[in-house]
Amino acid sequence: MNRLEFIVTTAIILFVAFALGWFANWLVHRFTRVSASDVNELDRMSQELHDAEETRDEAIAWLQQREADLSNQLAQTEAELRAAMEGLREARQEAEELRSYVERARST
Repeated sequence: MNRLEFIVTTAIILFVAFALGWFANWLVHRFTRVSASDVNELDRMSQELHDAEETRDEAIAWLQQREADLSNQLAQTEAELRAAMEGLREARQEAEELRSYVERARST
């Protein structure tokens, strides 16, 4: 094999290797290409996820507000209960004092 045959053979081998590489690259891109319907579906899914996150955030805010309202109402109810219990305690004490007074008045 002389020098010219070696150069031509090497050139042909390199060209065939290049052609096979280019064809393999074309095949990979052909089979892995993202279609427009896939992109549209991803956009739709991302919009639904965004809407769901907004709904979740609104629900959390509503629950926190409701919890704050109920805590406030509970505190008010407990304050009213304490006031009513104190009033009842005072009324019982006053009734006991009146009973004692009536019994002393009868005894004398």
